[in-house]
Amino acid sequence: MIKETHKILGDDSIAVTATAVRVPVFDSHSESINVELKKPFNLDELKDALSKFPGIVVQDDPSKNIYPLAREAAGSDKVYVGRIRRDFSIENGVNLWVVSDNIRKGAATNTIQIAEELL
Repeated sequence: MIKETHKILGDDSIAVTATAVRVPVFDSHSESINVELKKPFNLDELKDALSKFPGIVVQDDPSKNIYPLAREAAGSDKVYVGRIRRDFSIENGVNLWVVSDNIRKGAATNTIQIAEELL
C-alpha cells in the first residue's frame, strides 16, 4: 500500500503508514485515512470541497448513522467518504473513512477514467 500510494501520487517523499486488515466482504475496500494538510482548514469547507469532487460521495452524519458502508459501495464507480473529523495527533490533521468497490474503482473503471483523461 505504501509503494502503491507513492506510485499513484508520484512522490516517494510522502510519509505513509498502512495496515491491511482482511475481513469477509465480497467486494469493496474500506480505509481509515489520516492526512496532514499543509494549512489549517475549516472542516465544513473541507467536506463541501470533497462533495464537489467528481466521483466522490460524502456520507457524513454519524449522529444519524450515516457513513459509508462496503455493502453500499458494491457495484458502484463512486468513492464514498465519511466520518470526516479532525485528527488532533498531528498539526492540520484530518481523518476520513473511505469505501469503494475495489473491482470497479480500483481496477476496471479507474483504468477507463485515466484513459479518458489522457485522451
